[in-house]
Amino acid sequence: MAPGAKLKVGQKLNEGKTKQIFELLDQPGLVLVQSKDQITAGNAVRKDQMEGKAAIANKTTSCVFQLLQESGIKTAFVKQHSDTAFIASHCEMIPIEWVCRRVATGSFLKRNPGVKEGYRFSPLKMEMFFKDDANNDPQWSEEQLLEAKFCLAGLTIGQCEVDIMNRSTVAIFEILEKAWATQNCTLVDMKIEFGVNVKTQEIVLADVIDNDSWRLWPAGDRSQQKDKQVYRDLKEVTPEAMQMVKKNFEWVSERVKLLLEPQASSRVVVLMGSTSDMAHCEKIRKACTSYGIPCVLRVTSAHKGPDETLRIKAEYEGDGIPTVFVAVAGRSNGLGPVMSGNTAYPVINCPPLTPDWGSQDVWSSLRMPSGLGCSTILSPEASAQFAAQIFGLSDHLVWCKLRASMLNTWVSLKLADKKLQACSL
Repeated sequence: MAPGAKLKVGQKLNEGKTKQIFELLDQPGLVLVQSKDQITAGNAVRKDQMEGKAAIANKTTSCVFQLLQESGIKTAFVKQHSDTAFIASHCEMIPIEWVCRRVATGSFLKRNPGVKEGYRFSPLKMEMFFKDDANNDPQWSEEQLLEAKFCLAGLTIGQCEVDIMNRSTVAIFEILEKAWATQNCTLVDMKIEFGVNVKTQEIVLADVIDNDSWRLWPAGDRSQQKDKQVYRDLKEVTPEAMQMVKKNFEWVSERVKLLLEPQASSRVVVLMGSTSDMAHCEKIRKACTSYGIPCVLRVTSAHKGPDETLRIKAEYEGDGIPTVFVAVAGRSNGLGPVMSGNTAYPVINCPPLTPDWGSQDVWSSLRMPSGLGCSTILSPEASAQFAAQIFGLSDHLVWCKLRASMLNTWVSLKLADKKLQACSL
């Protein structure tokens, strides 16, 4: 469906301070999230209209969810529908705000006297708050959440689910923190919510993440803050003050688009000694693609044509694109050592070992003369991952995919253990 296409909108399912949720009659399992031109603070003790806020918030949250989804984080977001609305999977919301903090400020200082503003949390500080406007969203412990025994969309929230939300919150924060760092902005803290997808019973990141959801300090300087705290801090709400708040929100919505852009180019060049190694090399290329890294396959033999091998090397050194070479050579590996001795670029040996001679052949990749620094990784997928880790040092989009992959691996193990325990009972 094209953006902005006509939808069959059903009844209103829910309404919050800044958005409305509608069912979609022609798309079961999906909802329309419509933003409002309203800004609030202190559980709506302060409440004002801000013309254009719905479009600004929708643009911000759509970009943020796009970044997270492209990284590999499971979210309820489907796509942006219009300037002020997006389509999402229908979820039953878990009534907990997960707050993740890198820098001590705001309410944390009031609840923890003696901690100075600016104290840096490493690891991140995690807190949770029960969504209860009447009682000002009280802070909850993990034990309170477990004892609540929430059951949503058929899923009971137990230890496994709490651990997944906790771990996911940290990963989501770190991904957004890494992305905002490319714009010289410090992500100070952030609040997010999770829901249970009514179709899949999966816990996914839901609700919205916009300029109401975090504190952002350009250059790490609180006096330059661009988030909703500026509105909270207003002594008097005037048209001039609201215009300043709106400009800050617009600044964030424009910058957030830049988070989707790569900060550096990169490339993996796989050199194989023979086309008989093609299947092995295709696994490397497939894994590189999953990290968003271009991968080129070439055939050359350092034993039979060393001049051609070095010519190919020079071809990729000459265009200025950061490159990792992966040498795929069975039997006696000459490719890796020759490449490593003649380039300052990283070289990874990934020999396609065979059952008969593999234990002998591998030594030509492990025992290097002095002055050579090529690594050896036997798994084609792992060699691509190592290349991604190198590029992730300068490209936040690659790093974000790696971080999300770590989370998803952890979650799959957690769910597998839960399933096994259930079968054992």
